[in-house]
Amino acid sequence: MTQTAAATWTLSGFGDEIDPDPAVQAAVLLALGASHIEVRSAWGTNVVDLDEVQTAKLKDILDGAGLKVSAVASPIGKVDISLPAADEVARLRRIIEVAKALDTTYIRIFSFFRSAGQTPEEIRDAVMERMTLLAAEAERAGVVLLHENEKDIYGDTPERVLDLMETVNSPALRAAWDNANFVQVGVKPFTDAYAQLRPYLEYLQVKDAIAGSGEVVPAGRGDGELEETLTALRNDGYTGFASLEPHLAAQHELGGFSGPQAFGEAARAFAELTGRIGVSLR
Repeated sequence: MTQTAAATWTLSGFGDEIDPDPAVQAAVLLALGASHIEVRSAWGTNVVDLDEVQTAKLKDILDGAGLKVSAVASPIGKVDISLPAADEVARLRRIIEVAKALDTTYIRIFSFFRSAGQTPEEIRDAVMERMTLLAAEAERAGVVLLHENEKDIYGDTPERVLDLMETVNSPALRAAWDNANFVQVGVKPFTDAYAQLRPYLEYLQVKDAIAGSGEVVPAGRGDGELEETLTALRNDGYTGFASLEPHLAAQHELGGFSGPQAFGEAARAFAELTGRIGVSLR
């Protein structure tokens, strides 16, 4: 019998999927065994709009709970490609200030929506221009941008995510891998995407989805090939973050919501999967 090497990943989660109050977010994540939180909003305010006072208060709450920040889940690039490139660069500068105040180097971003009737090919050059500017800003600041493969943006298929990584070619741009999002655009995540994107995979966002309907479900209960993906990551020596983003109660343009009970269900489903393949969560 072949014995696989043990692996340990760092558990995090999108706090605002639990509750708008960061104190409640922290308490639930700690109860579920997480050591980190991914910050998308606090008190109903998105990270891009948090002022210095709010950011400092958030840091105090998280420090008091003993919870660290794995990433800032920004809305950068989750806008129409027709908007000026300078607008997103300016927003990223503010997000970088928030990330530094929260003591994280990871910032989640996207690669732009297109207008109705536009093809991905028609917006490619504009996307690459903007992503190159954003990556250059990140390099100067010493942070890493994590591109999420959100449906309906340029980088929603494996081929276009690879195009982004190879064209921008920056150490400050890496992939945040989301199995459910791939399912929602007709991709089998492990079968169709893992091999070509693994060299760029820096961060794991955890959710699953049903292929026929696109419905988001707990890890292992959909068509996202979660067990195959997690096993391959374990075998490849992945030691990074696994961030819960359940989306079990609601989804909207800037994120989603689960509530404490559904978030706990998602956490337990993921722990069951990782436990089965010999991965510990801390």
